[in-house]
Amino acid sequence: MITVTERAKKALKTMLISRDVEPDQGLRLLPTGDGVVLALDSKLTGDEVVEYEGYKVLLIGIEYFRIFDGATVDYCDTGDGAILSVRRDTGR
Repeated sequence: MITVTERAKKALKTMLISRDVEPDQGLRLLPTGDGVVLALDSKLTGDEVVEYEGYKVLLIGIEYFRIFDGATVDYCDTGDGAILSVRRDTGR
């Protein structure tokens, strides 16, 4: 299971609102060679869905459950601006 912080949920909701999405759409978390990307998509059968205030803020495909199991999605301020980060608990 993936953990999404309150800050990240709010940021993801803001992204969705700015794109004027359809009610069945959300942001799909996809792994890449360099990290992760978000893509606007609709819920698919088997997806893990993180909802926040009526929005599907994060969609995770069944094929990626193992990759993201135990990870935390957070929204952090850095010296270069705010970023969405996905990190694993190193204690696992």
